[in-house]
Formats: sequence, C-alpha cells, structure tokens
Amino acid sequence: MEIKKSSQSSASLVFTYAVIPVSLVICTIIFLFVLGNPANFIENNPDNNPLPGNYLGIVYKGGYIVPILMSTLLIVITFCVERLVSIGRSQGKKNVNQFLHDVRSMVNSGSIDQALKACQEQKGSVGNVIYAGLVTYQQMSKDTVLDKEQKIAAIQKSVEETTSLEMPMLSKNLSIISTIASIATLLGLLGTVLGMIKAFAAMATAGAPDAVALANGISEALINTALGIGTSAVAIIMYNFFTTKIDAITYGIDEAGYSIVQSFSAKH
Repeated sequence: MEIKKSSQSSASLVFTYAVIPVSLVICTIIFLFVLGNPANFIENNPDNNPLPGNYLGIVYKGGYIVPILMSTLLIVITFCVERLVSIGRSQGKKNVNQFLHDVRSMVNSGSIDQALKACQEQKGSVGNVIYAGLVTYQQMSKDTVLDKEQKIAAIQKSVEETTSLEMPMLSKNLSIISTIASIATLLGLLGTVLGMIKAFAAMATAGAPDAVALANGISEALINTALGIGTSAVAIIMYNFFTTKIDAITYGIDEAGYSIVQSFSAKH
C-alpha cells in the first residue's frame, strides 16, 4: 500500500511539473501557426491587419503576451479536470453523505465489522479515514490496560492522523489555480499596456493621425485584458467550487469521527 501511494505521489508530482511547460509549448504553437496563419490577414501577410471579421487574426495581433495568457487558461482547465477526478476518487464509490450516514448507524448499533467492510468497499480518502478510526475502535474495545479517556484519545488521534495524511491530496494543485486567478488579470493588463504603447508609437511615427489604425491598435491591445479577465474568472469560480467540496468532505469526516468516539464512550 505504501509503495502504491508513493508511486502515485511521484506520478502526480511529474504531472504537476509537466503541465506548465507543455501548456506553454502547445499555446505557442497555436499562436504561431493557427492564429498567425497568413490566411487570416490581408494579402496573406501577418504584418498587415486581420481580415474583416477574422477573430483569429485579431487575437494574434494581441502580441506575445497572448500565448502566455492562453497557457494560463489551459493550465487552469487541466488542473480543474485533474481535481474533479481526484476529489471524485477520494469520495469513494458511493455518495459520501449516504456512506457516512450508514457508517454512523452501523457504529451506533455495534456492527463494527460491517462498518469496516463498508469502508473497504467505499475506498477513497473518506473510507480510509473512517476505516482507521474503526480499527482503533476495535483495538481499544479489547484493551484492558488503558483507561476510558486514553482509549478515546487514541481513537481521536487515529482519525486525526489519517485525516492529516489524506486531506493534503484533496487540496493539491489548488494553490496553482489560486495563483493564476491572481496574476491572469495582471498579465492581461500588461499585454494591453504594451499594445497601447505600440499603437501610439506607430501613430507618432506615421505623422497624420489615423483614427482607423488607432482603433485597430486599441482593440488588439484589449484582447489581452479580455483573456486575462476571463481566465481569472474561471480560476476563481473553480477554486471556490473545489474548496467548498473539500470543506464538505472534511466536515463529514469530522462528524463521522465524532460519532465513532461518542459511540465508544456510550458503550464503554
């Protein structure tokens, strides 16, 4: 079991470190060869303005901050999918609330062996935590050396230790999502500022004011802001969603652990 968990942790670490550079490479290729396709521009020249209504060319004109912003969006999507799968596995096979309700009923009725079997069938982080508490429950029931308070403390410690090992896996990679939520908008503003500087510099060297060229330059610069705000919004929504799910799981585990302790206290 320890070897399996270690290998899973190593694979997860490799995945985490690989996502960022791979996303950047993929988005750079898309930026250069899809958005920057000459067919998107007047006279098939990427240096010219985009064709009317061609949004691929318009996004390309946003500048080299665009692939960075695209990669942050891809990173957020990738880690969101990974967290959905991971949290789903941690909850186990059955509905968590129903599982916890069933385990509490079994413990209160004294069917510890049945509750242990239910935990093995449930699997996942929730099942592992409750299983560890129930194993200690059985051990303390047979112990004749420790007093009641020491036995209760041992059960609580078992649940808390297992929880401390399982819960970090639920919140893994959330720090990356929250970081992107903070910096995506700033990157978008940076791209917009650089685009505005470029647009006004071109106007200064052109001589006579050209309202159309200025409008095109501003619209291209604002592409960065749009991408940044959109990425930040997605990251914030998903971060809050995942933290709410994790809090609900943690609360359920704490409630089940409390039930185990209360049941032991009442029966002994």
